[in-house]
Amino acid sequence: MSKTNVKNDLKGALTASKRGFLAAGFFSLFINLLMLTSPFYMLQVYDRVVASRSLETLYFLTMIMVLMFTIMGTLTWVRSLILVRVSNQMDQKLSTRVYSAMFELGVRSPNQRTSQPLSDLTTLRQFMTGNGLFAFFDAPWMPIYIGVMFLFHPAFGWFAICAAIILVIVAILNEKSTKKLLTEANGENVKAQSLATGNLRNSEVLHAMGMLPNIMGRWHKQHQTFLEKQTHASDKAGIYANLSKVLRMIFQSLILGMGAYFVVINEMSPGMMIAGSILMGRALAPVDLIIGSWSGFNNARTSYGRLSEILEAIPANERNMQLPTPTGNITVENLFVVPPGSKAPAIKGINLDIPTGDLVGVVGPSAAGKSTLARAMLGIWPASNGAVRIDGAEIQHYNRDELGPHIGYLPQDIELFSGTVSENIARFSEVDADKVVLAAKKAGVHELILRLPNAYDTVIGTDSGALSGGQRQRIGLARALYGSPKVVILDEPNSNLDEHGERALAQTLQILKAQKTTTFVISHRTSILRSIDKLLVMREGQVQFFGPRDEVMKKLALQKAEQEKLSQAPA
Repeated sequence: MSKTNVKNDLKGALTASKRGFLAAGFFSLFINLLMLTSPFYMLQVYDRVVASRSLETLYFLTMIMVLMFTIMGTLTWVRSLILVRVSNQMDQKLSTRVYSAMFELGVRSPNQRTSQPLSDLTTLRQFMTGNGLFAFFDAPWMPIYIGVMFLFHPAFGWFAICAAIILVIVAILNEKSTKKLLTEANGENVKAQSLATGNLRNSEVLHAMGMLPNIMGRWHKQHQTFLEKQTHASDKAGIYANLSKVLRMIFQSLILGMGAYFVVINEMSPGMMIAGSILMGRALAPVDLIIGSWSGFNNARTSYGRLSEILEAIPANERNMQLPTPTGNITVENLFVVPPGSKAPAIKGINLDIPTGDLVGVVGPSAAGKSTLARAMLGIWPASNGAVRIDGAEIQHYNRDELGPHIGYLPQDIELFSGTVSENIARFSEVDADKVVLAAKKAGVHELILRLPNAYDTVIGTDSGALSGGQRQRIGLARALYGSPKVVILDEPNSNLDEHGERALAQTLQILKAQKTTTFVISHRTSILRSIDKLLVMREGQVQFFGPRDEVMKKLALQKAEQEKLSQAPA
């Protein structure tokens, strides 16, 4: 996808709503024309009704005035409805795109996981339905009021132009003085919210070890920086907002005095004097409103910028041609993987060929690259060089929604989601009861689930507080086995299991072996090795040994004996 197309993701959603914006602008024309009702009513009352003392004329003018304001109110309401629907249309076009980009960013850069993009989309949508946007629609019609003022008296028109220029200058000064501060304040607020969200994920640790005051101190420092910048920006914005308001009141009063002067010298009627003052206030109101709502406009602009950045950084995935259902043959070709946020590769030139149905154990010391290899084989972390292939096709060439049902994955950190046990096992697709029970039985967790308060309909939360670590792990294993996937990758599947859970896991591996499911088991516990066919030993991101389990075990034993012999030799 080209860079131009990427940039059009956000602009395209707004462009698609162009007809709505044009309609709102069209209604704004008539709304602003109808705004002339008040000054012209005043003009007629003072110059016609008062002079002629005709009550019939007053009644007739009043009825027309009420009708005009009713029409204006209806048009204003319709314009508001249009903008609400335009903002909803934009949200519908972008929400799923932003949601997927947000998660893709979280996969690529775990330290940048945040729901801020959705908040930015909400900020943008809310601005589109607020008074600040109405001011931008009304501002272009200022010449209508100024033109009418020229009809009353040229001095009125020129005075209004000068007043408008002064207020525009105030608006520009407000923008120059607050833009940088508000942008920095928004950035600091995002950092503070991300820090608080991260702390909440570890609330048990903070509470147990009394770390809350210290970690809260870090958050408070970040929050204080945000408050200081926002206060500084708000102080400056307040100065210009009040200056704009005071100037508008002064200008409106001055034009009244100017009108009185022209009335005294018989160059203007009293009605024109009053109408001119009203027109002046109406002409300058949009500029005053823009200055008053500048903070909201700046927040919307900042949100728009952040959304543009993430949508540009995470292009929309183009659909590839659907590939055949994979059988489970895994090929790793000269694979190099650099984890997000790192500069050095954690996987260095690995080559593997795993036939369909092999049961492979992956062992090695900490930081050997075992979990990185698992993420690369799943397509979570992209290869910086080389490739991971399933049935000969690079994993990136599969459409994720088509490949996903054929992949089973149990990560080290088990994450269960808000919903029932059955929904979690079914991966939140339409629950197939038979498949859910079959997966639970394969994972040896069926009996355990039946003992829960509502069995498979038991509702669990994101923290799964009602479940033990072992129960969570075994339900996560059932989720990995749902739908009989062709490839299963288990990262430390027995880290939280007791002896009974270990036996159930061994039975699960035998079931996978019998079904010819290509399976990778990453583990530090040697007890799991009895169930595997091949053993992959990793060290410092490279393959140290790989082959049939018994052969590799002999090599490891020989290596250990040689190391012990060297360590016992005299210096």
